[in-house]
Amino acid sequence: MNDHLAKLLDKKGPIKKIGVIGMGYVGIPAAVLFADSDDFDLILGFQRDSSSSGYKIDMLNRGESPLKGEEPDLEELIEKVVKAGKFHCTSDFSRIAEVDAVTLAIQTPFSNPQELEPDFGALIEGVKQVGRYLSEGTLVVLESTITPGTTDGLARQILEKESGLTAGKDFALAHAPERVMVGRLLRNIREHDRIIGGIDQPSTDRAVELYTPVLTTGKVIAMTATAAEVTKTAENTFRDLQIAAINQLALYCEAMGINVYDVRNGVDSLKGEGITRAVLYPGAGVGGHCLTKDTYHLERGVKISTDALDYPAGQDSLFVLARKVNDFMPVHMCHLTMDALSRAGKNPEGSKVAMLGWAFINDSDDARNPPSEPYRDLLLDAGCRVEVHDPHVMDYPGVDISHELSEVLRDADVLAIMTGHSEYFKLEASVAKNLMCQDHPVIVDGRNVVEPDNYINAGFVYKGIGRGDKNSHPMQ
Repeated sequence: MNDHLAKLLDKKGPIKKIGVIGMGYVGIPAAVLFADSDDFDLILGFQRDSSSSGYKIDMLNRGESPLKGEEPDLEELIEKVVKAGKFHCTSDFSRIAEVDAVTLAIQTPFSNPQELEPDFGALIEGVKQVGRYLSEGTLVVLESTITPGTTDGLARQILEKESGLTAGKDFALAHAPERVMVGRLLRNIREHDRIIGGIDQPSTDRAVELYTPVLTTGKVIAMTATAAEVTKTAENTFRDLQIAAINQLALYCEAMGINVYDVRNGVDSLKGEGITRAVLYPGAGVGGHCLTKDTYHLERGVKISTDALDYPAGQDSLFVLARKVNDFMPVHMCHLTMDALSRAGKNPEGSKVAMLGWAFINDSDDARNPPSEPYRDLLLDAGCRVEVHDPHVMDYPGVDISHELSEVLRDADVLAIMTGHSEYFKLEASVAKNLMCQDHPVIVDGRNVVEPDNYINAGFVYKGIGRGDKNSHPMQ
């Protein structure tokens, strides 16, 4: 079959027309970078015309970005490729039949992490759409982070059933996971090495042909489809583990009355041949679409694999324990808040909390799975009144988000920083206290944004993640 596919792809010729399914944080920058390449003639962005996201179609076709927050050069590049006639967004999935290659960048959350059951509903529907209109010789690439085994398993089965074609014979199939971070989408796609894994060598080679033109300093790292799936889930799992390690250390430092940032700097100072520490920073929790669920994709990949795992039965893996540490951090933020209110002589019931930041990452509008949400829920359960400010997040289901910082701070008992937006670094203690109108207002810093002494000297009750040296300060 491999020889048949190789000959079919050779006869088809170079990739010229590409479809990108999913106009989000991954699909949009990928599509416009393809469109900006001289190697390709036309890029079609496929987006469902739904009530929640259909608005993106017209915006993109006007050359506007539906992604808010700071995303360098993205809007300008969208405008450029639209004016050049090289990019068009559509809800007509039948046009998949026109393309030489199609990529899918669709979210893959977990409906039940405890049972390791992913919600592949959106991805399955996207794969079905591709299968319905799939032509011979087309390359299909999954960019979504998926459970290891999905490309050559579930995705292949759906594509073959819907199309009547055979993967590895009539069409090419590969996994090339995205490796982007909001705030640097274009740069990441160009500069990060690209992991590419086909179900066979012709599929891998065709996918390499697709992605090579958009890489600048990045290079291609080829492997099998399953190895590529494990690479993506593992790299996010390792990052989650690193964050959990510093969060755990922050909790220890609080208990021992010391500053975690002193300890972090000390650990990070040991450098030399063969020494790598990669010490990250503690915080109020981990959010986003990737780190909050990719550990479970990796765990599920082992669960459904054919060979048995040699590990103590019934015990959490190191990776799952890390997830639990990071999930605990919003709870710890609530504990700090309750302790600070008590020191200020106030009860949670009726106290107003001004929550600064809803997005999970600074200077972005990305509010997928934010740690601010469980923190807010805990405050509401305790009887607090919560008002949320975020300069970038326009709206969020079930949550009123203000863009007027002074209004959120006015008469608040607590100022809680959940996101390190640039705007919050500029907030002065005297200004915040005047707006809050409290003798001893509370500040709970979940991102090390403020200088503690500035607020303590202004009369605040201060609490900060990992700041055991300041969390029991004398009242001013």
